[in-house]
Amino acid sequence: MGLISSIYAAVSGLQLNSQELSVVGDNIANVNTIGFKRGRAVFEDSLAQWVVGPGSGQIGNGARAQTVQKMMGQGALLQTGVGTDLAIQGSGFFVAQGEVNGAKVNYFTRSGQFAVDNEGFLSTLNGMRVQGYTADAEGNILYNQGNLLIGDTSFPPLASSEVVLKANLDAQAEVLPPLDLGDLSGTTNFSTTTTVYDSLGTPHQIDIYFHNDGGGQWSWVGLTDGGGIEGGVAGEPTQIASGTMTFDAEGKMATHTQTSTFTPKDALAQPLNFNLGDPTATNGTGLDGITQFSAPSAASFINQDGYPPGELAGIQIDDTGMVLGTFTNGQSRTLAQLALADFPASDQLMRVGGNMYSQTAEAGEPNIGTAMTGGRGQVVSGALEQSNVDLAQEFIRMIASQRSYQANAKTISSADQLLAELMSLKR
Repeated sequence: MGLISSIYAAVSGLQLNSQELSVVGDNIANVNTIGFKRGRAVFEDSLAQWVVGPGSGQIGNGARAQTVQKMMGQGALLQTGVGTDLAIQGSGFFVAQGEVNGAKVNYFTRSGQFAVDNEGFLSTLNGMRVQGYTADAEGNILYNQGNLLIGDTSFPPLASSEVVLKANLDAQAEVLPPLDLGDLSGTTNFSTTTTVYDSLGTPHQIDIYFHNDGGGQWSWVGLTDGGGIEGGVAGEPTQIASGTMTFDAEGKMATHTQTSTFTPKDALAQPLNFNLGDPTATNGTGLDGITQFSAPSAASFINQDGYPPGELAGIQIDDTGMVLGTFTNGQSRTLAQLALADFPASDQLMRVGGNMYSQTAEAGEPNIGTAMTGGRGQVVSGALEQSNVDLAQEFIRMIASQRSYQANAKTISSADQLLAELMSLKR
């Protein structure tokens, strides 16, 4: 009975070391798999037999496999510079939605190799859609979990409401004949240009001309091509604004008046204020805008608050998983926020291939929320989490398993020789 049991024990050793080599081989094969977590074979001894009775000693019956434990330690981060490559530093999993028999099912992964698909959704490379929370048109996150639509996004135009100009008008400028729209070059001292936008996002070039009236007083007009104005004629300058300003002996703006009527063609009429400074008459400094010093006339700053429509040009993702879209019109807006899931026992999740895990009863219910809350880790954009397999450690395990396998085979060989000698006693 002893020799037979030794063979059984050695056979169990062969089987277990074969399984250990399978786990080691799987780890080594996935050393370059993004987000892979190495496995560790866990064995236990089999129920032993009493030699005679309790207290007389026991003889073991070998070993058996208990489980293959997933080692969920953090992998090193590989910087890629790709905006849709994401890694998690700390606890948690990305959530991706797939289908099983027509039903929507959430899967979980540490592999953040994502891309925007042809419908504008952030997806895994195998077509599952990444889950999170989308934002409204104002960029406010709506905390209803769903597919992240970020690619099919545009930014609406904003009609200009104000033009801001900072400039100096030469105090020594010649006093010219009265301003004549038919002879602008001969009746104006200085001009500058900006572009404003109507409610449709159509650009309109505005030329602002200044005329020295003498005695520290200047007048100005804002002109645009009549082709873009209701009632205007294409190719002819149309006045949309005008005003006057006075300066004191220190070159500060003392007063400023203006009128403005801007009615773009096919768009909404809109107020358009020309912010040319802060006159001292209204308790301003008289210096924050247009001044009149003995220096050449020049504009130092001109800006306006409108913009045309824009299409999505790129995305940026911060450490909380917030997705910020940048648009071709120079604007930006929050588009969405990634969801992360954590589990009471994440090492009990089931591997289902494609770098994905599925929920199990042993793992517990997923706690889905946002990064850097509820114990979940932070999102690192432009990086991927590498496998946590340590090749040196795996080679050590491989050598140990190989030697153990050889030793168990030797046990079987020795027991076989002893059995052969036992059988020869009959002859």
